[in-house]
Amino acid sequence: MIVFGEIIAAVSGGALLAFSFPPFDQAWIAWFAFVPLLLLLRGKKAGRAFFLSYLCGASFFLSLFKWIFSLSGYTVLHHTLLAVYLGSYFALFGIAYACLSRRFDPTAMTLIAPFVWVALEFIRSNLSFLALPWGILAHSQYRFLTLIQVASLSGTHGISFLLMMSNCVIAALISRKITRGKRGIEAIIQGERIVSRRIEIATVCTFLGILFFSLAYGHFALKKPFPGTSFKVAVVQGNIAQERKWDPRYAGDIVGTYRRLSLEASREDPSLIVWPETATPGIINRHQGLLREVQRIAFDLDAYLLFGSTEAQKCSRGRLNGQSPYVNSAFLIPPQGSKISVPQRYDKIHLLPFAEYYPLKNWIRWSCIDIPRFAEYEAGTEFTVFTTPDCRFGVTICWENIFPGLVREFVRHGAQLIVNIADDGWFDRYAAPYQFLSMSVFRAVENGVCVIRCANRGVSCAIDPRGRIVMRVKDQDGADTFVEGTLTASIIPARSETFYTRWGDWLAWISIWFSFGVLGAALLPAFENRIRSARKAVVFGRKF
Repeated sequence: MIVFGEIIAAVSGGALLAFSFPPFDQAWIAWFAFVPLLLLLRGKKAGRAFFLSYLCGASFFLSLFKWIFSLSGYTVLHHTLLAVYLGSYFALFGIAYACLSRRFDPTAMTLIAPFVWVALEFIRSNLSFLALPWGILAHSQYRFLTLIQVASLSGTHGISFLLMMSNCVIAALISRKITRGKRGIEAIIQGERIVSRRIEIATVCTFLGILFFSLAYGHFALKKPFPGTSFKVAVVQGNIAQERKWDPRYAGDIVGTYRRLSLEASREDPSLIVWPETATPGIINRHQGLLREVQRIAFDLDAYLLFGSTEAQKCSRGRLNGQSPYVNSAFLIPPQGSKISVPQRYDKIHLLPFAEYYPLKNWIRWSCIDIPRFAEYEAGTEFTVFTTPDCRFGVTICWENIFPGLVREFVRHGAQLIVNIADDGWFDRYAAPYQFLSMSVFRAVENGVCVIRCANRGVSCAIDPRGRIVMRVKDQDGADTFVEGTLTASIIPARSETFYTRWGDWLAWISIWFSFGVLGAALLPAFENRIRSARKAVVFGRKF
C-alpha cells in the first residue's frame, strides 16, 4: 500500500524541479531534486514505482507548462493529456530504476541511472509527432555558461547525464548512511547491500572527475576567441497584437510599424535586417502588391531583409479560395543591385502538431478530444541555407529551434549562423518566452554558431557561440517581452564544426543500447527462474 507521505514526496519533487527552469531560474535545485524520488524507488515493486514516478513527472510538467493555458482553445482536458503523456517517461524511468535497484546496489545505480534517463530524454525528443524536447533536465542550466560548454562535445544530453548522476550520488550517500545505521544481519535480511568504502569513494570520484572535466573544458572554451570578420545584423521586434495580425484592416499599420522600426535600425548600417515569423499580412508569393511593397522597403534600407510570411494563422479554420496547402515560410529579399535578384525561400520542415497539421488524421479522429478543424500546412523538405555576401545562414521557424537535430542539419549543410524567427504572441509574457530562450542557448553552444532570435513580442536577442546572451530588445524600463524595439549586433560567422555537429547525439545512442543491455541482464535471470519453476510444475503435475 502506498503511504500518503510517499505521494506528497513524489508530487513535491516534481513541482520543485520546475523551479529550476525559467522563469524561476533556480538552477541549483536540479542537482538534487530527484533525490527523494530515488530513495522512494529503491526496492519498490514495479506498480508502486510506476505510480510514484508518474506523479512526480505529471507534477513537473503541469507546473512547467502552466503558461500554456494562455493559448486560445487550450483546455484542462488538453493539459491533462499532455501531463499523462509526458509523465509516462518519468514512470518508465521509475520502473527501470526500481527493477535495477533490486539487482544493483545504490553505488552501481549511480553509474547506471544516468544512462537510462538520457535514453528516455532522447526518445521523448525524437518520437515522431510526439517529439517534445521541452523540459530537458539540462535546460535548467542555460545560465551556467562554464558547465554547458561541454554540450559542444556531448550535446545537451551530456549535461542531463551529469545532473542525474549528481542526484544519484546524493541518493547513494544517504542510502549508505541509512544502511550503516542498521546491524549487518538486519541489512542482509532486508535485502540491503553494504557497499565497501572503496567503491563508494571511487564512484564519488568518478562523478567529481566528470564534473571537473566539464568545468575545465568550459573554462578554456569561454576564453577561446572567435576568428573571422564580423558583420551587423538588426532585429526588429514589432509587438503586433495577435488579434490584429490577421485583420485586413490593420495590414497597412503592420507593414508601417516594421518599416518605421527598420528605418531606425538602418542608422547603424546593418547588412541584414530580420523581422519575425508571419510578419507580413499575407504570403508574398501570392500577393504581388505586398511583395513589391516589401521589396521597396529592402531597397530603401539597402540591406538584406529576412522575414516570415504565410497565408493564414495557425489553427485558422477552413481553406482560402480552395488554394493549395499553406506553407509557413521565411523569405530573404536582396537589396537593389544585388547579384541575387530573386527572393530566397525556406519552408518550415518541422510543423507543430494540432496547430499546423493533424498527425495520423486518417486513423484518429482528434475531434474526440476537442481539437477543432483547422486549415493545414504542408511541410518543407529542404534545409535551405540563405546566402549573402557576408554569411551563409539557416532559418528555423518558431519551435523548430528546440530540436537539436534539426538545427545541427542546417549547420551540416553549411550554415554559419542560425536565425530563429517566431510569433510568440500566443503565449504569456512571463514563462514561455524565457523557456524558448533557454533552449536557443544550447543550439548556439552545441554547434559553435551565433543564434539570432527575432520574436514578435520577445524575447528577441543575439546569442554568441558560447551561449552568452550578448544583446536583447528592451524598452526604457528594461522589459523585454510585449514591447517593440530593435537591436543591432555584430556577428562573426562560424568557420568550423564542433564535435557534436560532426557526430551528433552519440551519447544518447550509447545510453539507449547500454540501458537495454543492463535491463536485459537484470531481468533475464528472473525470467529464466520463472521458466524453470513452470517446467518443474509441469513435471510435478505429470508425476501425480
